[in-house]
Parts: sequence; structure tokens; C-alpha cells
Amino acid sequence: MTVTETFSRFKPAILAVAIAIGLLAQCHGARAAATEYAYFAGGCFWCVESDFEQVKGVGDVISGFTGGKTKNPTYKQVSAGGTGHYEAVHIPYDPARVNYAELLDLFFRSVDPTDAGGQFCDRGDSYRTAIFVTSDAQRAAAEKAKAAAQQALGREIVTPIIPFTAFYPAEEYHQDYYRKSDLVLTRRGPKTKASAYKFYRDACGRDQRVKQLWGRNAAFTH
Repeated sequence: MTVTETFSRFKPAILAVAIAIGLLAQCHGARAAATEYAYFAGGCFWCVESDFEQVKGVGDVISGFTGGKTKNPTYKQVSAGGTGHYEAVHIPYDPARVNYAELLDLFFRSVDPTDAGGQFCDRGDSYRTAIFVTSDAQRAAAEKAKAAAQQALGREIVTPIIPFTAFYPAEEYHQDYYRKSDLVLTRRGPKTKASAYKFYRDACGRDQRVKQLWGRNAAFTH
């Protein structure tokens, strides 16, 4: 049998394999393009960013601001009050690996949703909890998760569900703060950002309060 005859004989099989590979590539591309987004405010955005970047299926979480009236606010402006913004995070996720309902469940179990004045040691409007929804489907899921959290705790959940409008990333200094190795000057002397973050989180009582509130169902506690 000649090379040409051999190729002709197996050509259908070769084409079938090529088509299958092409379909797999298309499917992979479709999954990559299907990234969805969640927007949560849970107190200090350093902490919420570090928590959700542990979740499989979640991409690079961005710390920033949302819910206010000032365009492109700075951290200083938001901290001073008057902009209406919350410290929040932009969470890109692959819905084939983790769904929005799961993210909502993790969110509620990583904050104190009964506190209307801020979170843990951080007080003021910009540190309040909130869920910012981008669709009717997200709103329905958020309402369901909020009701479940209220039933689980037996207390009023004050976390509002707000239509998403715009998200403004915080300064680069704040991004991935929890794992940076460059030095910052603290009241206890120079520390890496990572160690300063750990000290802040412990001193603020975040994990302690979440464990107290949620018990063994607490999420992300260290």
C-alpha cells in the first residue's frame, strides 16, 4: 500500500481527531471568556482580597471602591468620608469552578453582617458590608443567601444589596498588600507589608469575631 493510499484510508479518522481537538480548544476558549464578576464590601479590602484569592476558580481580586458618587476617588478621600463609597473588591471567577451562590456563602461567613457601623476595629461608612449586584439573577441569589445567613444566626442581617454602578481600583500600593515584601514604617518599626498586614488583621480581631459569630462554619479564619 502506498503512502497516498494509507493516508486516504486513515484520512477520516485524522479529520475526526483534528475536529475534536478544535472543539476542545473552542470550549476552552469559551470557558476562559465566560469569566463573571462579584462585588463585595466586607470591611478592610486587604482582608477580603486575601480571603477570596484563596478560592479555587477565583482570579486576581482587586481592592477598590464602589457605591459612591465621587468618580475615581483616592483612598484618602474615601477614608475621610463624604464620597459615599465602600471599600470593596472586584472578584473575577470561573462559574464552571465556583458559582455565585458559593461566593455569597463564603462572603457572609467571613464578615459580621449584623454590624451596621463598620467591621471589627474599622468603624465608619466606608467599612460597612454590602453586596453589589450586576443582574436580577445576582440579586435573587444575594437575597436568598442573606435570608439563609439570617436564619443561621437568628439575628437581623444589615448587609444591604445594592445595584452595581462602577468600581474604581484603589492605588497600586493597596493591591495584594497581604503578600508584598517591600517595607513600610509602622508604630512597631519597619515591617514588610505582609507582616504588617498579619499584625493588623490579628490586632483588629477580624478572625476572632468571625469565629465567635459563625463557629465552625466560619470561612477563611486563620
